[in-house]
Amino acid sequence: MKHTSILMVCLGNICRSPLAEGLLRSKLDFTKFKVDSAGTYGGHAGSTPDKRSMAVALKNGLDISLQRSRKFTAEDFEQFDTIYAMDASNYSDLMSLATTEAQKSKIKKILDEAFPGEELDVPDPYHGGQQGFEHVYKMLDRATSVIANKLQVENS
Repeated sequence: MKHTSILMVCLGNICRSPLAEGLLRSKLDFTKFKVDSAGTYGGHAGSTPDKRSMAVALKNGLDISLQRSRKFTAEDFEQFDTIYAMDASNYSDLMSLATTEAQKSKIKKILDEAFPGEELDVPDPYHGGQQGFEHVYKMLDRATSVIANKLQVENS
């Protein structure tokens, strides 16, 4: 049986996409779904998530400490059914890497799922304080709940 596969993408794959991966993974049956994350920038490859992302996740019962940052690759277009960008900049970067309409059709902005038509971005909390990570966690919790519900309906 083929797993439905979802990839979360932000810039460095240390703040937003690890949280999105951990949240969605916690809401889905791992025997039916594959969830991963990557960054459009590879400068943090191999690193654990930002300590502030790990802290807000742990505070909410999620351990994302085993995740490791990696750079998005062209093969990801073949490996994943849906690719969620955290913001317009990463969406644009992913669209420029896509070489076919089929690849482009896999790319979505994550907050469009929870707030359709509002064109919202998940703000990058990297240069801010802990409350930025709390805010991002809440946004991603809401978006991943909508995504998980949709996926479970589609796959039932």
